[in-house]
Amino acid sequence: MSRIGLKVIEVPAGVTVTKDGENNITVKGPKGELTRHFNPIIEMHEEGNLINFTRSSDSDRAMHGTMRANLNNMILGVTEGFKKTLDLIGVGYRAQLKGKTLVLNVGYSHPVEMEAPEGVNVEVPSNTNIIISGISKQKVGQFAAEIRDVRPPEPYKGKGIRYTDEHVRRKEGKTGK
Repeated sequence: MSRIGLKVIEVPAGVTVTKDGENNITVKGPKGELTRHFNPIIEMHEEGNLINFTRSSDSDRAMHGTMRANLNNMILGVTEGFKKTLDLIGVGYRAQLKGKTLVLNVGYSHPVEMEAPEGVNVEVPSNTNIIISGISKQKVGQFAAEIRDVRPPEPYKGKGIRYTDEHVRRKEGKTGK
């Protein structure tokens, strides 16, 4: 039994959830609009400002909680938005923003340029901090992961790009004779 799938979603004021005939669900709110295609094996029921999902058989158990979580993330995105913060740790590591292009100098012989996807805002408050925000949790998280993959934190000195709340387990180096 999916416990997450059984939870009821409360739609806040100012947010509208509409479903068309092709199982595309559109969520409109104060920060924007998101549309996503949902699997037709799970049924969505609206009762006032409450939304509930039901499944027809136990073989659809995996999609039940996933669809409920996706819709809840869409509602949170158009009301509050999502944000990821990255830190650059290392001597000479810095980030710059040129238009919508993020330029990273992270110890390579060349700067790494990354174009921000549509619907994702990038801010660089200081040379060593990057803030990624947007209404789509998937796009924000994916772009943050792509930035982190340019130079992931290494366990010996801790240098690299990491999430602000990420803890990097440090290893002890070689021991001398």
